[in-house]
Amino acid sequence: MQLKDSVIIITGGGQGLGRSMAEYLAARGARLALVDLNQERLDEAAQACKQAGGDARSYICNVADEAQVVDMVSQVASDFGTINGLINNAGILRDGLLIKSRDGEIQKMSLAQWQSVIDVNLTGVFLGTREVAAKMVELGSTGLIINISSISRAGNMGQSNYSAAKAGVAALTVTWAKELARYGIRVAGIAPGFIETDMTAGMKPEALEKMTSGIPLKRMGKPEEIAHSAAYLFENEYYTGRILELDGGIRL
Repeated sequence: MQLKDSVIIITGGGQGLGRSMAEYLAARGARLALVDLNQERLDEAAQACKQAGGDARSYICNVADEAQVVDMVSQVASDFGTINGLINNAGILRDGLLIKSRDGEIQKMSLAQWQSVIDVNLTGVFLGTREVAAKMVELGSTGLIINISSISRAGNMGQSNYSAAKAGVAALTVTWAKELARYGIRVAGIAPGFIETDMTAGMKPEALEKMTSGIPLKRMGKPEEIAHSAAYLFENEYYTGRILELDGGIRL
């Protein structure tokens, strides 16, 4: 798949890894539909993509809301004339232990804490993929859907909700690759480890040191390394149904 002039939707595209992937793909001539909930960040990201050499438009959409996703995908197809790809990147964290005993009192992860992460990180991926795949088939276009999973899919302490969602995303990647291949649609995943982001930048130095000490390469990954991998997956038309692990060799 040629990136130049390809139309790719990126959820969570206004910041973090989403914006990094958007700018990287824009520099290779892709046309981006950036999806997020913050209009200011979306506008900044879209402008950065244009400066990088690609076209970009912004769309406000809650990926966990079915009606909003349906409308967004329809609008993107109308605005650009086609859709060639999707990166399901939007996600949230609501970390916490399943239960915690303190001074004789049992604290529990709330259902809301569980459900909010499942809604965005798993159901959002389902909705986005369903609507984009349906629209691609309707338009007769082919391409790739990338799901952003995580090293945490193997199970990470304090992340019952996040680990469950990311494990589900990995399983869906394999399932959908088998189902959608007949339509010329590939489905692949990327499972990042610890990546340099705004969130990790705010961590205490001792916490960062402890984190990186367990990584065989002794450093966190860079956002552009994730972006480079996304570009590779789009361009390699024999890659489907697999999760590309980018974690510096660490195993949780």
